[in-house]
Amino acid sequence: MRRYGLVVYVSSLLLAIGTALTGAATAQAAESAAVSYVALGDSYSSGVGAGGYIGSSGDCKRSTKAYPYLWAAANSPSSFAFNACSGARTDDVLAGQLGSLNSGTGLVSISIGGNDAGFADVMTTCVLSSDSTCLSRINTARAYVDSTLPGKLDGVYSAIRTRAPSARVVVIGYPRFYKLGTSCLGLSEAKRSAINAASDHLNSAIAQRAAAYGFVFGDVRGTFTGHEICSGSAWLHSVNWLNIGESYHPTASGQSGGYLPVMRNAA
Repeated sequence: MRRYGLVVYVSSLLLAIGTALTGAATAQAAESAAVSYVALGDSYSSGVGAGGYIGSSGDCKRSTKAYPYLWAAANSPSSFAFNACSGARTDDVLAGQLGSLNSGTGLVSISIGGNDAGFADVMTTCVLSSDSTCLSRINTARAYVDSTLPGKLDGVYSAIRTRAPSARVVVIGYPRFYKLGTSCLGLSEAKRSAINAASDHLNSAIAQRAAAYGFVFGDVRGTFTGHEICSGSAWLHSVNWLNIGESYHPTASGQSGGYLPVMRNAA
């Protein structure tokens, strides 16, 4: 009888523990599902280059294959505002993307700063011009990142925190664009190396300002390693003269394989 009683006791204890853990997991899942999510930023968040654009988004080119949309589809937040827009700069975010934020917002993602630093012009200059002209344009962009961009980011991050004081804010960075140490049509090793270094410089500046506000920096450079342009398995479009707007933007695979895992881990 004593052994039987012990078995019953142990079984009951295990059942109670299992029920408690199941209840905790259910509560955690419910809490996760209840989060209100707002996606802000530029073309790397809207999904330019991934295809599957939402017709009503117009020139903002919001894609159903972009990481914010994929995250929302997988996690079923209580609400989802997809406000990211192609070409957006910090001033554009302040002027037109923050209306969905409020005290109930639980999660915000944003990629911003590349357009402020003149990303598109840098890439165009480097594709069309000499090494020296390319490097000169990159140095101009780096100077802007050092002198002006931090203040611009502060304006955006401060506004987000004011409007959504309880939100977890994930600031998503930019990938390195080129694989080095291999032949690459159209761009010299010097240009590719300088472009990658400039991306690192931009990411560092963004990460520093994000940390100052207690935001999480989502670094995508690791997930894109091995999938840069000229890698043979690129998750980024190279220059595309037939659709210039997609050039140097993530493909659908870049969004799902490069950006989404970082968002999933950081959210």
